[in-house]
Amino acid sequence: MRKRYTDEELLALSGIQHFCFCPRQWALIHVERQWEENLRTAEGRLIHQRVDDPFFTESRGDVIVSRAVPLVSYGLGLYGVADVVECIRSEDGVSLPGREGLWAMRPVEYKRGRPKIDERDEVQLCAQALCLEEMLDTRIGRGDFYYNEIRRRVPLLLSDELRERVYTLSEEMHVLFARGVTPAAEVSRKCNLCSLQNVCMPKLTKKPRSVRKYLQKHVKEACVEDV
Repeated sequence: MRKRYTDEELLALSGIQHFCFCPRQWALIHVERQWEENLRTAEGRLIHQRVDDPFFTESRGDVIVSRAVPLVSYGLGLYGVADVVECIRSEDGVSLPGREGLWAMRPVEYKRGRPKIDERDEVQLCAQALCLEEMLDTRIGRGDFYYNEIRRRVPLLLSDELRERVYTLSEEMHVLFARGVTPAAEVSRKCNLCSLQNVCMPKLTKKPRSVRKYLQKHVKEACVEDV
């Protein structure tokens, strides 16, 4: 049985993308509260400012579009905001206050660039869907990305493997946050993409020890402590 987190233990959902990209980057931002902006982060922030209007709701026939939707999952221990949630009329959906019929949920995440070669975007969108599932007692089969650089949507199927990956990452985040740990750097080409490169100083702080092995060891220890 998975752990249920309390309000005091909730972590920012947006951090799961940072954590998937680099656990050290996540810890610098969410444990040490450090941040530096570069062109990519500035462009991403501006895109989200245009999308995130919590008072915006639009009906398009059988689709209701809501922006800046608050999210929480006590199973993941995460809270955050979905850029857009589309409610699509469906016989397999759930009821909504003040709306007739049944509605299926579809989170839509806006991104500044283009699809990534890794899974950092996928785990963030899947985490949003898992929050909605828990909040509304429903099942969500897919979400969508809108990538600003290519100007089109890209669908994401929410597989069991991806869902399990999100739970694993969230557990690792909680272990490091509770212990106040910032992992050592693992230098790679993706360091050049990081806005925190000057703060991180990866070549000066790297260690031969594997971050993933460290996380696996301490997650197991945390699970034993919770029993």
